[in-house]
Amino acid sequence: MRTGLKNKKLIVIIPAHNEEASIGLVIREIPKQIEGIVKIQILIIDDGSTDRTAEIAKQSGADYIVGSKVNMGLAYTFKRGLEKALDLGADIIVNTDADFQYNQTEIPKLIRPILENRAEMVIGNRQVAKLNHMRSSKKYGNILGSFFLSLITGTDIIDASSGFRAFSRQAAMRFLLFSEHTYTHETIIQAIDKNMRIVQLPVEFKPRQHGESRLIDNIFQHIRKSLQVILSVVLMCKPLKIFFFLGSISFILGILIGVRYLYFYFIDGASGHIQSLILASILISIGIITVVMGLLAELININRKIIEEILLRLRKKGYKGK
Repeated sequence: MRTGLKNKKLIVIIPAHNEEASIGLVIREIPKQIEGIVKIQILIIDDGSTDRTAEIAKQSGADYIVGSKVNMGLAYTFKRGLEKALDLGADIIVNTDADFQYNQTEIPKLIRPILENRAEMVIGNRQVAKLNHMRSSKKYGNILGSFFLSLITGTDIIDASSGFRAFSRQAAMRFLLFSEHTYTHETIIQAIDKNMRIVQLPVEFKPRQHGESRLIDNIFQHIRKSLQVILSVVLMCKPLKIFFFLGSISFILGILIGVRYLYFYFIDGASGHIQSLILASILISIGIITVVMGLLAELININRKIIEEILLRLRKKGYKGK
């Protein structure tokens, strides 16, 4: 065994909703032995399936099946899976999809940076731009989402929507998720905010063999909801930066318009330009108020971080696995 690798427990969580045709294929493809891992367990989070998903998962070798009577959505299901895996004592958690589009034999590659202590979170890069089997609307929607997330976080995120990911135990404990749509963007933003080491690795993404995506019924609605999640989480994590930016724009515009008013005032008097003075005053006032709001929001953000630290300590004591 190479230096730096330690014996760890790996739990693979698979959120599933009516995936009886593919869930067995996914489970059977998961490696039974991985260097540096002493125990591999499979946890199925059955999100209100009405077919034989849970039954087939059990027959195919799933170690744990946690179910809900109604469909709660991917974000809730992922959060529940993360908490259950921690409670079961996972040192490393891999999340994968139940539709058999990810190649589960790549799990050893996915967790390697965590085993070697080079990362706390690893994202499988589907190399979306090269995929010929992905619909153009989804392809460019994914590319746009990753670009937008990279722009507002200042980090080069290649595939923000990938569901094939690995987390260290410490990283999983530090997430405080509230999105009701999807966890993918929220976990990235929180990981960046908490200065986690993130590694992105190219992975295989196969054509879907059975059915259609249940997360993206309408691509434009999905983009809208994803942007809402991104903006809300960024605003929560970086309020002063956002409010200061918006306030500065308003303040600078007000100053420029005020300078214009002064120019005409000294050239030919203020006659006919009083509206510029009013507009300048409004914009400057809005700018100052916005920055003050940012300062207040930053104080709330500091309080949030204190609460998260307390929650992390409670989680460390509460999860029976460690």
